[in-house]
Amino acid sequence: MIQNHEIDYFLHGEEMQCVEIELDPHETVIAEAGSFMYMDNGIEMQTIFGDGSQSNAGLFGKILGAGKRLLTGESLFMTAFTNFGQGKKRVSFAAPYAGKIVPLNLAHLGGKIICQKDAFLCAAKGVQVGIEFQRKLGTGLFGGEGFIMQKLEGDGMAFMHAGGYIIEKDLKPGESFRIDTGCIVGFTGTVDYDIQFVKGVKNAIFGGEGLFFAVLSGPGKVWMQSLPVSRLASRILSYAQPGGTRKGEGSILGGIGNLLDGDGY
Repeated sequence: MIQNHEIDYFLHGEEMQCVEIELDPHETVIAEAGSFMYMDNGIEMQTIFGDGSQSNAGLFGKILGAGKRLLTGESLFMTAFTNFGQGKKRVSFAAPYAGKIVPLNLAHLGGKIICQKDAFLCAAKGVQVGIEFQRKLGTGLFGGEGFIMQKLEGDGMAFMHAGGYIIEKDLKPGESFRIDTGCIVGFTGTVDYDIQFVKGVKNAIFGGEGLFFAVLSGPGKVWMQSLPVSRLASRILSYAQPGGTRKGEGSILGGIGNLLDGDGY
């Protein structure tokens, strides 16, 4: 296993954040393709298979490790940024949508974080970015967004991004709560993840919240997001489609408002 590089960082912004990574000479940070923002002269960019942790595993090992990322909907490749200059250099990465960036010191979090498959932003070289299958059958069949998740392992810094406001919750041993699967950003490896059916026929059919909750049980830490990107995208799509409703959600007053505004054609 590659030793994790020790990187310093600075977070900029409030709702549209970016993270600036400070690299000492020969230090490297890895990032998802498309997250790069800017970098100082002296930093060189290289496209690599997976997270680079399979560098000594041979060609087959590299392909196997990188190929697992396809199951999470990510690219086979990641980008490594290395400081080959003299003195400290900085490289910056931006979140892809409005929300927050969550810094994770894996050495202080048990060495393992499980997160949504699109939550990873960047990390110090040496952090392994893999996949985490939920072992329970019910979780696998009905887990939705939470079925196949990413896992971040190592003792370096890693960064997740999420939509809306971020809430951290520390669970005591045996303590549990229910949450929409899409609102999970990530949790430490000690947290137990399961799926629970929504009680009540009316709730299941007319509640509009889906048929299942995720149940997270302690001990451990959980990060939650108030606005999953899937929820935001579906709402925007419903407004963009012909006949899509605006505020009023299809009510009589809402329809009259659309007509008065010239949107009823």
